[in-house]
Amino acid sequence: MTAVMWFRRDFRLEDNTALYNAIKNNNKILPIFNINPEQLSDIPTVNQDAFFASLLNFKKFLDSKGINLNIIYGDVKKCFAELKNKIPDLNCIYFNLDERGYGGKRDKDMISYFETNLKVNAHSYLDYNLHGINEVKKPDGNLYKMFTPYFKKWMTLKKPSPVECYIDSNQFINQNYFPKDEEKLTGLIDSNSITKNMSFGTAYAKKVLSDFINDGLSDYDKQRDFPSVEGTSRLSRFLRTGEISIRMIWQALLEQPDSDGRTTFMNELCWRDFYNMIYASHPNQNKVSIKSDFQNIKWSNNKEQFEAWKNGLTGFPIVDAAMRQLNQTGWMHNRLRMIVASFLTKDLLIDWRWGEQYFHERLIDYDSASNIGGWQWAASTGTDSVPYFRIFNPTTQSKRFDSKGLFIKKYVPELADVPTKFIHEPTKDGYLEDHELNYPKPIVSHKEARKWAIEVYKMSKNND
Repeated sequence: MTAVMWFRRDFRLEDNTALYNAIKNNNKILPIFNINPEQLSDIPTVNQDAFFASLLNFKKFLDSKGINLNIIYGDVKKCFAELKNKIPDLNCIYFNLDERGYGGKRDKDMISYFETNLKVNAHSYLDYNLHGINEVKKPDGNLYKMFTPYFKKWMTLKKPSPVECYIDSNQFINQNYFPKDEEKLTGLIDSNSITKNMSFGTAYAKKVLSDFINDGLSDYDKQRDFPSVEGTSRLSRFLRTGEISIRMIWQALLEQPDSDGRTTFMNELCWRDFYNMIYASHPNQNKVSIKSDFQNIKWSNNKEQFEAWKNGLTGFPIVDAAMRQLNQTGWMHNRLRMIVASFLTKDLLIDWRWGEQYFHERLIDYDSASNIGGWQWAASTGTDSVPYFRIFNPTTQSKRFDSKGLFIKKYVPELADVPTKFIHEPTKDGYLEDHELNYPKPIVSHKEARKWAIEVYKMSKNND
């Protein structure tokens, strides 16, 4: 009998729950990956490019181990029906479960399809998070809505340990059943994109983890907010594709001495589980504000200002540097994600969904639950979000977290020679005009924009 290992966002052989069980319970395993056109972007995006570049790297790695990853292109049901026709003795399928969003709906549907239509046993496992959506609950059995009590309960629960997968290439079926579909994969990757200079794979992800544990963990709580220093883990893109497991990271943390940095990083990992649970319990949060008070905010949605924000031309140096970092690298420092989201939704009064969609297109570490949760947090529309009257002052944030302007000067070269006195406010005392710098004046007055945003949010709350 034959089993299928359906890879999705778990591009690794190490500590892979579904693969571990497939190996343990079956003699012959066929690895597959389905490219479903329904999930592809209408336009090329950095997000998609990075994902498929990681997949191609994984396929090449498997090739080096004597294991062939079948790429199947097309509607997921039709693909598996065709696979069943090609392999009549296919009797079970293993995969790591998605709990929310498109993947969650697909998996519920596919489990029924496998077992009812194809007569194939479906074996699904929780693998992407430390705790599933129903594992962290209040004493009364309800789900948490606030992060802090969720975190306290989360920390008391035992975390799963890594599993060891013993790989024998002879256990895998190396026949390529869909040779023409392989060509579709390379066609989805832009050879001239940001990803061409990126490194991929579990070995590299483990090195990034080791470097962070050794050099950054103990001071993580102190350094993580400063974009000009390497104070964050940079593990998010590997978690997104599953090139490293969350359990491997957690195990590495447990082996380190207790510190404020370690606790703070554990807190960040908990946010992944929290937002995963929130998305599952609010499946429409990608389109609808969670807080009913703010369902009908009268957004300005000025398209010219949105373009200025996207291109890093707002006249606020920290905002512009952050957006240019995103556009040039496909990644943005977490503190800056909060700053630019607050600026877009509060200073410009532009719908948070516009910003979320742009991040969806540009981020190489895009995770729908975390990204949507973060945008709803910044826009004050989500669960446990920042109060609507708390609005980041971009200049104050800039002075506090990039005091010497080192990050600004790296990504906004027009300001490279500006003295520290003016780097956060180039228009101060007429400096910008006197020196004829090719840099825009602020597109809004933060002071006036803040007042208006508060009024708009108040009106939305009162009119609900």
